[in-house]
Amino acid sequence: MLSSCSSMEAATVTAEIGKTKLDSGWLAARSTEVELTGTQLTTTHSPTGPTAPWMEAVVPGTVLATLVKNKVVPDPFYGMQNESILDIADSGREHYTFWFFTTFQCKLMGNQHLDLNFRGINYSAEVYLNGHKMILPKGMFRRHSLDVTSILHPYGQNLLAVLVHPPDHPGRIPPEGGQGGDHEIGKDVATQYVQGWDWIIPIRDRNTGIWDEVSVSVTGPVRIIDPHLVSSFFDNYKRVYLHATTELENRSADFAECSINIQVSTELEGNVCLVEQLQAQHLSISPRARVPYTFPQLFFYKPNLWWPNGMGKQALYHVTISVEVKGYGESDQWTHLFGFRKIESHIDSATGGRLFKVNGQPIFIRGGNWILSDGLLRFSAKRYRTDIKFHADMNFNMIRCWGGGLTERPEFYHYCDIYGLLVWEEFWITGDVDGRGIPVSNPDGPLDHDLFMLCARDTVKLLRNHASLALWVGGNEQVPPKDINAALKNDLKLHPYFETANEASKSLIDPSLSTKDPSLYLDGTRLYIQGSMWDGFANGMGDFTDGPYEIQYPESFFKDDFYNYGFNPEVGSVGMPVAATIRATMPPEGWQIPLFKKLPDGYTEEVPNPIWTYHKYIPYSKPSRVHDQIELYGAPKDLDDFCLKAQLVNYIQYRALLEGWTSRMWSKYTGVLIWKNQNPWTGLRGQFYDHLLDQTAGFFGCRCAAEPIHVQLNLATYSIEVVNTTSDTLSNVAVEASVWDLEGTSPYYKVFDKLNISPKKTVPIAEMNYPKSKNPKPVYFLLLKLYNMSDYSIFSRNFYWLHLSGGNYKLLEPYRKKKIPLKITSEVSIRGSTYEIEMHVKNTSKKSDSKNSTYMNNFIKRDVEGDFDMPSLEYHSLQGGGNQGKLDTGLLGRMASYFSRREDGHQSKVSTTNGTDVGVAFFLHFSVHATKTDREVGEDTRILPVHYSDNYFSLVPGEVMRVKISFEAPRGVSPRVTLGGWNYHSSHTVVH
Repeated sequence: MLSSCSSMEAATVTAEIGKTKLDSGWLAARSTEVELTGTQLTTTHSPTGPTAPWMEAVVPGTVLATLVKNKVVPDPFYGMQNESILDIADSGREHYTFWFFTTFQCKLMGNQHLDLNFRGINYSAEVYLNGHKMILPKGMFRRHSLDVTSILHPYGQNLLAVLVHPPDHPGRIPPEGGQGGDHEIGKDVATQYVQGWDWIIPIRDRNTGIWDEVSVSVTGPVRIIDPHLVSSFFDNYKRVYLHATTELENRSADFAECSINIQVSTELEGNVCLVEQLQAQHLSISPRARVPYTFPQLFFYKPNLWWPNGMGKQALYHVTISVEVKGYGESDQWTHLFGFRKIESHIDSATGGRLFKVNGQPIFIRGGNWILSDGLLRFSAKRYRTDIKFHADMNFNMIRCWGGGLTERPEFYHYCDIYGLLVWEEFWITGDVDGRGIPVSNPDGPLDHDLFMLCARDTVKLLRNHASLALWVGGNEQVPPKDINAALKNDLKLHPYFETANEASKSLIDPSLSTKDPSLYLDGTRLYIQGSMWDGFANGMGDFTDGPYEIQYPESFFKDDFYNYGFNPEVGSVGMPVAATIRATMPPEGWQIPLFKKLPDGYTEEVPNPIWTYHKYIPYSKPSRVHDQIELYGAPKDLDDFCLKAQLVNYIQYRALLEGWTSRMWSKYTGVLIWKNQNPWTGLRGQFYDHLLDQTAGFFGCRCAAEPIHVQLNLATYSIEVVNTTSDTLSNVAVEASVWDLEGTSPYYKVFDKLNISPKKTVPIAEMNYPKSKNPKPVYFLLLKLYNMSDYSIFSRNFYWLHLSGGNYKLLEPYRKKKIPLKITSEVSIRGSTYEIEMHVKNTSKKSDSKNSTYMNNFIKRDVEGDFDMPSLEYHSLQGGGNQGKLDTGLLGRMASYFSRREDGHQSKVSTTNGTDVGVAFFLHFSVHATKTDREVGEDTRILPVHYSDNYFSLVPGEVMRVKISFEAPRGVSPRVTLGGWNYHSSHTVVH
């Protein structure tokens, strides 16, 4: 429905029912540089192209995003260039008050209506269409829908101009910085991080702009508004009912005799859909009336359930609601993906932590905190897809949307539904801006409490049908003001079906006995918690008991006194990216590594360069508490050496964090959320992938530690443990433990066999007693494998590098000179610009020991893994029908058939690395680059993002590892895959 537009090409809206995005062809100009009125701009004096003062605009996006795109200001995320951009506190609000202009063509038929929709504007706006003025009131988190049928040019070009005003209280940035600046932004219902935080610089325009989707939608005389879908379960999840309520608006001057239909379908193989339920009801709607309508409940027997990542498949059904009007035909259609699932939570009596259940099964929460994808709000479904897939790749099962950022967009939730990430969604309250901080902030929240609640209710309606949405929370480290908190509690109260975790007692209840259909509630299915440190989180009483946020000794995470409460909503650490990212995001003066200043007590203080300090670098030492973890490997020589050693620490740090929590699963802890997963800018702390979308080694440390079935070493007790978070017993399994020294021999090899591991348990197996043996090596490698004894297939593999107590890793420095031979076999499948590469990497330095039957690493395939390149995973707008409203039905995994086509090519290649040494090929990592003959010195050639099934891995002699690599190459670019590592000083090209 949406034509491809150049900078001034109008989108074309046909008479077909549905929605057309207006996401291209926009121009923008500073309001003080435009002498025309909105009426003139949309009648007689419209801009004709990107000539001063008009420029190509970023919509959705912000004023600052537009200025950066047009190079009016420098990239604020590069080096310290943000310092040269005028802050709104110094410029005044007028400097960032902007006009946005576009055009569209439409052709309506008969009794059709056209709505102009804004899904988010920050902070208020005046809209002009064909000379007519409309006001969009204040509030960043509210939708606006305008019936513009009467002012259209139905057979010509429609001129649209939007004057966007910044937040009313943008505030000032104190010289010392601080959390949320001077906290003035808290007086508005807007993002609070924009005045700066301890992890981000101030955003100069405070995110002013048309920051979310703009669209026009065609309907007939009756339109569908905000349907609500709820499922209720009985008889141990065998008997399921779908409840649905929607609002219907009759815009005509006559009674509308309607047939309202609901259809639920699921996909079979080969794009074939099976209609599970189809129901039609008749309704008469008075002229100009807006009425709610509740469908009779639909019955399902044993439907496919939606499960979080690691617990099962993410089954999703297509629910389509349509309305037909007598004498007109189809008037409107709404479609949504819906997952049958039930989420419950309660405070666990054993741990005091909040315990979550999904479909009656307890889930141990391992996830992280999320701010937003990009600080200039340059959002796209493609970026969201990568972000959420990365979280699933790390084996996370929950994302917390932090209250100082955004309530996330439907595209975000779409991919959380697809990949199984539960979402904790927070409203716009933070302790620092709403009651704490320097200066002490106002505890009464925004000035307009009614506006806050209007935005909150609208947000609930926008997001409530997503299976991944698990929890509403009032604020971060703070509760909302009393009246807002009371209103949220009332509006988000649970329906009786969802008030208790005792499903057995409810299995006898007939759903027809309910006094009120659950879909009539605003939500009714998810718990509301007043704040992030209340009611089962942190100490449960709001005291400041989350954190800490700095480097730790790895063994500390396993100790009983590290954290005293059952569920930590924020615990953070380091996050240094790779050297290529530093070079790509900073000038040469930012490539200087920290000075390592020795203190009298023997600890080290890292003194970073000013650019690293500006980018909020967290050191790898904590004087008087934690010795520098990079220095354990020897003094870093340069940026590449520092960043490589930082990746070693990143991997250990985050693997230990999650393994420490998992070691006490259910006995001490119910979950943990890491602060934080990523950075919405080029920050240097608390991240598993950087703003350019390259993963740190911590990403793969998390991926290892958060496996549903996992073997690990307790670093405090040196006990080998097996973690089973699944609902199945592991029968007749074995743990293989082998130690490898720096000479390539194995002085320790043990198998603990005939094990049975109960569901939802962490089980100690035996002590790894090599350190207590005679003459243990000061530095050694430990390889743990959990495997099925019947066929040697592997559930979990975990590789450690360890030193004796009181030691360090400095012996690894000369180990870098080892030349370990590798054989790399690659299978490359290409379709269009999408590459799927399977690597088989073998350490050929020694034939495998015949008693070691697991050297081939034949991993048991998890049936919950999905193909990230499935065309069906692309996000499409579901509000309404039309071409864009039709969702691709391919929701089932089609990995084999997808790549068996190989339309553009398929190739196999064998590559070898020479070497005569015997030993461990240590800390190998792949990267993907563009092949360029005219590459400038220091130019970043990486192709990003890339999805790896594993990276930063090591291979003992004779061992084989399979790694899958998936990415999309830019048009006209030939990719090459390189292999680097501790033993490889220059990257070796293995695919070209």
